[in-house]
Amino acid sequence: MDTLTPAERSERMSRVKGRDTGPERVVRRVVSSLGFRYRLGMKGVPGRPDLVFKGRHKAIFVHGCFWHRHAGCALARLPKTRHDFWVPKLEANRSRDEKNLARLQSEGWQVLVIWECELGGLASVTNRVEQFLKEPS
Repeated sequence: MDTLTPAERSERMSRVKGRDTGPERVVRRVVSSLGFRYRLGMKGVPGRPDLVFKGRHKAIFVHGCFWHRHAGCALARLPKTRHDFWVPKLEANRSRDEKNLARLQSEGWQVLVIWECELGGLASVTNRVEQFLKEPS
């Protein structure tokens, strides 16, 4: 049973953003602090990665653990109600992510996925991003 009225639930869900999320902004600050320039969600690049480094042919996705089903992560737990709605929706997200990743790689892109839960260890994320962007394409 939902503890919110339909109007309250609708209002709360309308606040869920698809772009410019907190985790995305954190990763953008990391990338900028390292001195790299990037484009946001470029059209024409499969899956519209969150950060695109066109000249380097590299892309970074910043995934929310819940929405993209991070395996083994506590943040990826399923809601207690409406499993018939949530399971297909979240599994479709995961399936789409896998297809986009495979397509990018087949087109010669190098891809880094950063999960929301990893942003607690910012030094580790900074090192991963730096290694990813500095290694030759």
